[in-house]
Amino acid sequence: MNKKIVRISALCVLISASIFAQKKGEIATPNELNEVVISDSKFALPKEKSGKVIVKITAADLAKKQGQSLATVLSTVAGVEINGNQSNAGRNLGVYIRGSRSRQTLIIIDGVPVSDASEINLVYDLRLLPVEQVESVEIMKGASSTLYGSGAASGVINITLKKGTQKSISGNVYMNAGTQTTADKTSYRPAELNQGFNFGAKNEKINYFASLNSSAVQGISEAKGVGFEDDLFQRVNSLVKIGFTPTKKLSLDFFANYDRIKNEFDSGAYADNPDNYNISEQFRVGFAPKYKYNKGEVVMNATGNLITRELLNFGSITDYKSRNLNADAFNKYEISDQLFVVTGVQFQFQEMSINSAYTKISNSFSKFNIVDPYLNFVYNSDFGLNINVGARLNHHSDYGNHMVYNVNPSFSFKNIPFKLLGSFSTAYITPSLYQLYSTYGNLDLKPEDNKTFEVGFEVKLLEDKLTLNSVGFYREEDSAIEFYSNPLTYVGSYFNANGKYNAKGIETMIAYAITNKLTWNANYTFTQVESKAVNNTFPNVKANLYNPKHKINTSLDFQFLERAYFGVSYQFLDKRDGFTGYPPVVSTLGAYKLVNATAKYNIIKNKMTIFGAVTNIFNEDFEETIGYSTRGRNFKIGFTILF
Repeated sequence: MNKKIVRISALCVLISASIFAQKKGEIATPNELNEVVISDSKFALPKEKSGKVIVKITAADLAKKQGQSLATVLSTVAGVEINGNQSNAGRNLGVYIRGSRSRQTLIIIDGVPVSDASEINLVYDLRLLPVEQVESVEIMKGASSTLYGSGAASGVINITLKKGTQKSISGNVYMNAGTQTTADKTSYRPAELNQGFNFGAKNEKINYFASLNSSAVQGISEAKGVGFEDDLFQRVNSLVKIGFTPTKKLSLDFFANYDRIKNEFDSGAYADNPDNYNISEQFRVGFAPKYKYNKGEVVMNATGNLITRELLNFGSITDYKSRNLNADAFNKYEISDQLFVVTGVQFQFQEMSINSAYTKISNSFSKFNIVDPYLNFVYNSDFGLNINVGARLNHHSDYGNHMVYNVNPSFSFKNIPFKLLGSFSTAYITPSLYQLYSTYGNLDLKPEDNKTFEVGFEVKLLEDKLTLNSVGFYREEDSAIEFYSNPLTYVGSYFNANGKYNAKGIETMIAYAITNKLTWNANYTFTQVESKAVNNTFPNVKANLYNPKHKINTSLDFQFLERAYFGVSYQFLDKRDGFTGYPPVVSTLGAYKLVNATAKYNIIKNKMTIFGAVTNIFNEDFEETIGYSTRGRNFKIGFTILF
């Protein structure tokens, strides 16, 4: 797509956005401003009283995207890019929000931050989580360390898993199968199978939920090349939740889950390898008591997480082991009808070990702990002014103390459904265990600082049928943790970079209920990342790799019969820079556009639904990541039986 078309596309969205929008996931409803969100205060808050533009993807939204992975769904949100979601199913995923890097986005599951302590950047592997276990997702962009601690520099992806909700036992069984081809293949044989079931129930005293899911995908080589062998991806997930409510004031929730993936991978860009594999296993257990009293509520979210990985690469096996303990206790106290305060303290412990023929890192010294007290005030006036302000003191066992804070005012006009908002917030990213204690580690590393300023507005028009918003943002990184390596000896180390990186842009979103059966959604994101060298060793490698400058998503959802649904979506990504090889060679990836469609029919009312989906309808041949395969036109069919 040439520059003229890009500008016209962007202009169309911006003209629409002169009255600007908030969307609910991808679907708008007339009651959207009455929706409740939790991410910006840790407690349920009406969306119109929130000073953030929080995108909420509900269970109904996910049902309309049946057959898509969680990464693909997230990649349709304004300001979010999940690199790898269009590639081989086992491809590593990069989570980029507003021009950031993966380590600057925090993943939260059921109120608790998740990470892999043995990963270079402490990132969480989203491939471990099947979308079928997810009830809803909130995406809150901007620095958020005041409430959520380390890693919440560019945004938070807050995932809530399913639980029992009905009085009688209810659940579903599902199965779907699909093809896995690149654009230059013509075979559409089945190469993907997903299946599973879940059930649960709830009454006044007890609720429970159980889920078992499995996936197997084969048909595409991870690396791009002629005659390369297919790389297999397999995943098994189990989840059990049980909750007790002994009194109206006290509730006790427990969960346990086991996740396992095995994926074959290649030796890098354009480099096949029939032997390489990775096996990752995750064990998580958690406990979440809540106690309500006259003026507030006390909550604790406590989890333990063990992740093991066995990696065969270049004929050598490396074993990784990661252990993470996280306890977050906080109290909401209502000072008045218009003001409440959240006080809390979070404890994190992380340790890892790595064992191979070439590297041995023991958990006897590769560990740290963090203790963070925090305070947050939320004021909601009766004349439209809302203020969210707070601070957190991060105490790290290695580098000491670090302070972050946020100020987030907004104003909702009483006579018109219009809200102005703004915020200034700071965040930090803790150096990972690998960056501190590995062969390349540096014990003098300091946390990375991030600052975000944003301003915007949202409004509803046409009797609440049209919902629009716009947010402009500026994000700044200081003391970024980077890697230096001698291109001749390959000896290197992590260090805090001098100078600052910055990203700025605008996000616009629109949702229009054309009729009670037909809804249109669109978003446009402009992101300008400072074109600055990552380090002096490789001055041609910039900080904005794989972040598109322009990105457009739009969709039509048509519930043309009570039991029949059809949806079509369009996505455009502008050119991105990427690199491959060593020393790195930077290349520019071309822009691409995708058109997808989904149809669903409830053949037995409230009992059985079938669906069919086709992705990349026009079989566009594109490169998402340099040297790696991407999917062409593919088909998927499936069914869900409710009981």
